[in-house]
Amino acid sequence: MTEPGRSNGSHTVLVIPQWQGSAAHNPQRLTEGAHRLSTLLPAARRTVVDIDPRPGQDQDGVRHLDMLTHSLEATRAALGQSGDDTLIAVGGDCGIELAPVARVVARHGDSLAVVWFDAHADLNTPDTSPTGGFHGMVLRTLLGQGPSQLLPRPEERLSTRKIVLAGARALDPAELDFIDSEGIRTLSVQELREPGQLVSAVAATGATHVYIHLDLDVLDPEHFTSLSCPEPGGLHPDQLRAALHALTKRFNFAGMGITEHAPAADAASSDHVLQRILDGTAFQQRQPVPLV
Repeated sequence: MTEPGRSNGSHTVLVIPQWQGSAAHNPQRLTEGAHRLSTLLPAARRTVVDIDPRPGQDQDGVRHLDMLTHSLEATRAALGQSGDDTLIAVGGDCGIELAPVARVVARHGDSLAVVWFDAHADLNTPDTSPTGGFHGMVLRTLLGQGPSQLLPRPEERLSTRKIVLAGARALDPAELDFIDSEGIRTLSVQELREPGQLVSAVAATGATHVYIHLDLDVLDPEHFTSLSCPEPGGLHPDQLRAALHALTKRFNFAGMGITEHAPAADAASSDHVLQRILDGTAFQQRQPVPLV
């Protein structure tokens, strides 16, 4: 077993420029966002998944479902070439997390917790989603409840006991009901201001390894503008950085997904904020730069 805060082997950055899972305005910006994000991360290997950029057909309550199915197959194929490397998946919309999370669940089993940093819970189903955008269904699908074409295999499915929702503040009624019925651990933006509460919540799952899902809309749009689905009242970048540092210091780092980066007019400034957030974690050892 690796020491807490360490990961096995080297890092592979997997760039997945998928936009078809998003229900946001002008979701094609996520393609550029995926490529910009990838340049901020050091890696032993960097692979760009060949994602068809065309829109697809809506089916069974899910937008562009056929294209999402093709993207999933392409991502699985790319993962098959990454060996035992620790993976950092870069999107694109949150739907890119299907194959990466399924992979670490199969690898680590009950020793794994998934911390879902997101303004949204992503726990809808095709029947409850108000938009049909798959990025709002991906976590529910990882639990084994979603479009049949996108379901992970049984050994790849998450348990609600191993999820910590962090910073969610824009939830649909059906998601709230599901969270309550399943007893899913949640931490508000206020609670995340003290990283110790997050570490305690993950420790309570019994996990020794952590996979971090980071939808950038967990950040407050007053401090980070390159967002596809901004929600007020989010984390300050320094608070997010402290939370990531605490997690990667305390637990074995199993991987990470970074999603929903939609470059705005001040994209260079956003890149600067992102670099500052990522500095100092287990997968990023560059010297920090001042946060403006």
